[in-house]
Amino acid sequence: MPSFEPSSEQKMLIEAASRLAEEVFRPGAAEAESNGTLAPSTIEKGWSLGLLATGLPLEVGGLGERSALSGVLAVEELARGDLSAALATLAPSAFALPIVMAGTPDQRRKYLPRFAGANWPASTAAVIEPTYNFDFAFPEVRAHREAAEFVLTGVKGWVPFADRAQDLLVYASEGDRVQAFIVPRSAPGVMVQDREKLMGLDAIPLYRVTFRDVRLEAAARLGGEAGIEHEPILAAARVATSALGLGLARAAYEYALRYAQDRRAFGAPIGQKQAVAFMLAEMATEIEAIRLLVWEAAWRIDRGEAAGRAAHLAHLGAADMAMMVADRAVQVLGGHGYVRDHPVERWLREARSLSSLTGIAMV
Repeated sequence: MPSFEPSSEQKMLIEAASRLAEEVFRPGAAEAESNGTLAPSTIEKGWSLGLLATGLPLEVGGLGERSALSGVLAVEELARGDLSAALATLAPSAFALPIVMAGTPDQRRKYLPRFAGANWPASTAAVIEPTYNFDFAFPEVRAHREAAEFVLTGVKGWVPFADRAQDLLVYASEGDRVQAFIVPRSAPGVMVQDREKLMGLDAIPLYRVTFRDVRLEAAARLGGEAGIEHEPILAAARVATSALGLGLARAAYEYALRYAQDRRAFGAPIGQKQAVAFMLAEMATEIEAIRLLVWEAAWRIDRGEAAGRAAHLAHLGAADMAMMVADRAVQVLGGHGYVRDHPVERWLREARSLSSLTGIAMV
């Protein structure tokens, strides 16, 4: 059974991530959304936490200590500060960790050293597709082999930092299997289109990218001739998204709780009213319950077990829970919940994205 007490190293990581969230991410969140851009210093400070570098192999400059459980502990804290800043911090992991998990020795030597440095590397993954029934296991982007090359065709959406990324990790259907391909952004046929206009997440740049007969060397396929099994990668992505949902929900709950303790009506704090107290209790209960699902899925990943089912349950639960908690937070604030002087309306809009975000962050 997993321990419910973080190790001393995990406690230090939680404290560092929490301090970053409170001192950097949260104070700049409203301005970043209003301006439509995160300050470069915010992204660099998030990167300086070293979440990805810690999990890289020793031979490429990392510490060789990848832990999904430690990752979700830190990601929850970061998302509690700001979801967009947390996603920006994690975006390179969606490119690098699949290479750690399934890359060939040559792919690891070529691509991973850039992620062990002090500067945030502009690399990302192209996972989500602009279709109403998108399924990670059945992408509509296609790859087929022609002699010694692969030809990639299709459209991806919600690709973080596609306008500046050096390389993209693109998931595509090759026959009846899901495969991933390392695609230079400068390759002929790669077209970064206009920035996506979404309900929330205005601070992080997400783009639609078209791949029109993009020709790639055979060595561009992740895992080489063997290719990849996508289930472990999908599990790591779902666990990361679940942890993001936990952090957002905690932020909304804690804000609503403080408001209910401070706001008075008819001579007493509104938190003493039964209807408000019951909502807050349900919010807290659901957060704690989903956290256990997320921890179990991450624990199974760290043990090398099949974690697909646990990760799927955690993701479904976290997406629903975050939406419920954010909505209740708006209700607790009443009319104030609908105005932008309070962040709960932003968290409600961002919570809606969690069911669709899988793949653009990873632990």
